Amino acid sequence: MPSFTVFKGHESGNLVKSTTTKPDELTEDYVLLRVTASGLCGTDLHFRHTDMVLGHEGVGIVEAVGPQARYLQKGDRVGWGYEVDSCGHCAECLRGDEVFCSEGQKYSETNFDQGSFASHAIWRESWVHKIPDTLSDVAAAPLQCGGGTVFQALQGIKPTETVGILGIGGLGHLAIQFAAKMGCRVVVLSGSERKREEALRLGAHEFIATKGATALSVSSRLDRLLVTAAVPPDWNLLIPILAPRAAIYPLTVNMGNFSIPYMALISRGIHVVGSQVPARAIHKEMLEFAALHHIEPITETFPMTEEKITEAMDKLDRGEVYYRAVLIPQ
Repeated sequence: MPSFTVFKGHESGNLVKSTTTKPDELTEDYVLLRVTASGLCGTDLHFRHTDMVLGHEGVGIVEAVGPQARYLQKGDRVGWGYEVDSCGHCAECLRGDEVFCSEGQKYSETNFDQGSFASHAIWRESWVHKIPDTLSDVAAAPLQCGGGTVFQALQGIKPTETVGILGIGGLGHLAIQFAAKMGCRVVVLSGSERKREEALRLGAHEFIATKGATALSVSSRLDRLLVTAAVPPDWNLLIPILAPRAAIYPLTVNMGNFSIPYMALISRGIHVVGSQVPARAIHKEMLEFAALHHIEPITETFPMTEEKITEAMDKLDRGEVYYRAVLIPQ
């Protein structure tokens, strides 16, 4: 039975090299992939002390397919994200919202020997998707989760809308590019002036530094606000620049409480839309859109070794990665 190299979390917080054994023969529609790149997501930091293979922003090459595989063949370049299975029969799955399938969530949480911090992986064909030729492995990897997350928050948007993006980091710098290419007016809010020029270069139309401000002014009130900053914002400062019936999308993972002035939601019709793992259909649309409009993450690469993965995670934890870290198998 073949063994693959994997990298797991550990109680020390340092990544540990290990192996996992796979069947000699693929069954059903499973495909064997050789990992060529893996993005490092902020979510991985929450599991670095857990004995499980980390990584869910994978890109790889198909090396073999199971007997029921219909679309992929050896040599295809594919990617996958956080959600990798579902029951396929519940109401959520039938609506295309398989990310809310309780069986799929159980699979993702208990399948500890799978992840993209590895030399190889085996997934179902229907849960991986082809990578457009114009996207490199390094560019495509962070799009599997980070890109899909912000793209999903922009679904159904009109080019006449104004999009606010709070924070310029791993998610924010992608959100700027997607929203701008969708034809929206993009207003970026950041703590200081340090990233003004870069925000404008990425496609922002307006930049606001919030540190020390007692009131904010925008040329057009925000119809959507994508919260990509790690620190919860001052809602008393932001509510006045939101349009009536504006939508707020908290996209970063935070274990604390989400607190917002109650009357603002009632009197202004503002609503909060919980972020979610991007659905499979979103992945396909997002990758095609990114390839067409030349949207790529700004990345740093690290060798996929115990030492360098730990180094990359420490750097991400300190907020020093510019803007997405990508691991390359050795």
